[in-house]
Amino acid sequence: MDKYERIGRELVHKGAIIDYYEDTIRVPNGNIAKWDYIKHKGAAAVVAVKEDGKLLMVRQYRNALDRETLEIPAGGLNGADEPTDIAAARELEEETGYTAGKLERLLSLRTTVAFCDEKIDVYVATELHRSKQHLDEDEYLDVVSYDVEELVQMIYDCKIQDGKTVSAVLAYYNKVRG
Repeated sequence: MDKYERIGRELVHKGAIIDYYEDTIRVPNGNIAKWDYIKHKGAAAVVAVKEDGKLLMVRQYRNALDRETLEIPAGGLNGADEPTDIAAARELEEETGYTAGKLERLLSLRTTVAFCDEKIDVYVATELHRSKQHLDEDEYLDVVSYDVEELVQMIYDCKIQDGKTVSAVLAYYNKVRG
């Protein structure tokens, strides 16, 4: 045998955002291993560029870290078949109160490939127009804006550590500077 073979998958917990499974895998030497697997419905995120060139960011509390983080606007898909550009536009308006005249895909990323299949498509939003925030009942966000150079420095100062935000800001910075 020279490949991995999934021989079982058991649902351990079905959650609101993720489903947690225990997989049984036959590894290339024939041994059997138990691996964690998290199924995620997918997400979309937005690098929102204001007319002055500053990027809209959201500051929000993250329970897993027990602190606030500074991130690009993002959110989960309403279903696995929802187009990510639609989700990106929705999340931009819900979280920041802006709509975009133009959305262009910047990159796709997988957040934690060792145990989760989450995929996030990141878009650049331009031609922004003020609208109205539509936050969830348990969502409290501060919308702020920064020059991209400030955000890059925050990344290198370890003040921004969120993977999607780091990837998106650096990719956008490279795109506009390169």
